[in-house]
Amino acid sequence: MSNTIADQTPPPAILFVDDETTALKYFERAIGAIAPVVTGASVEDGKAMLDAHGASLAVLVSDQRMPGEYGNELLRYARERYPHIVRILTTAYSELDQTVEAVNQGQIHRYIKKPWDISALRMEMKQALELSGLRKERDQLVREKLGVLQTQTMATRIGAVHTLCASLVGPGRFQPVETYLSGTQLAGARNVEPDWQRMDYADLVRVESDCNGSFGHAVSTRLAALRTQHAGRGAADAMQVFTDALGATVRGGDDTLMWTSPATLSEFLSRPVGQPVSAEHAGWLACLLWLEEAGGALQFGREGDTIVCRAGTRAAGFAADRLAVWIERFSEPAFG
Repeated sequence: MSNTIADQTPPPAILFVDDETTALKYFERAIGAIAPVVTGASVEDGKAMLDAHGASLAVLVSDQRMPGEYGNELLRYARERYPHIVRILTTAYSELDQTVEAVNQGQIHRYIKKPWDISALRMEMKQALELSGLRKERDQLVREKLGVLQTQTMATRIGAVHTLCASLVGPGRFQPVETYLSGTQLAGARNVEPDWQRMDYADLVRVESDCNGSFGHAVSTRLAALRTQHAGRGAADAMQVFTDALGATVRGGDDTLMWTSPATLSEFLSRPVGQPVSAEHAGWLACLLWLEEAGGALQFGREGDTIVCRAGTRAAGFAADRLAVWIERFSEPAFG
């Protein structure tokens, strides 16, 4: 191999792989003025260069016939792991079958036959570099768009919890929302990552709406049952009520709940798109709403690796932007 890629961010480079030393030198002389050129003498060399410097490579040009594996294998490897790199096959042989196969499998952007016409080769490399730059710009825009959509999905879920609480226990009752989101944060909520290859934004909105509706119905049903089962009981009985309702999800004491399944706390916000929440999670929010009506509150904390809840003091009030603060917090990179 010849040439190296600098540790500092370099201009986009071209990787040329060929087992003929003369071809390597000839390509470098012809193309070196257009872009940095790095070279390899085998498919194995090419894979190593891709793995070491893939992020700064823009174009891969590979000969087909080399000792060991053919160039097709290197181009397939690049397509699967470094799709932003523009892939070009070059050969002196009339290997039409392999070339057609490479095109059909999406392994190559262009086929260039040897011996090269230098002017045409330079033009091909310039166009390939431009295409790679456009791909990077497109990928960056897509990542930014998907990041916004993921943040919107998380915000919509948080808003759904707030709306559900307000509809079931009355507007302005933010204490259960605060407790719910505190528990979700402590359990380590993850930002939502929809599978954009299987759905578009309209699909996402529809699926999320269905799941939110199902979750709301489950919480409402559980709350109605708690009201009936524990009529006349108050906040002093909260630990027993929660233990009975949540089963194996928690271990209860006289004044403490220990979460044996912390993932239950963050399930609604972290669940994959389209996946329903468990009965235990719906029961958890229903218990918080029951406690709100009973005039109590919970305080979250950690004891070692264990998440615990204890009876707490109800907040006198919450700032008008408190929900927005929570949405911003769950949109931070730590939750991505």
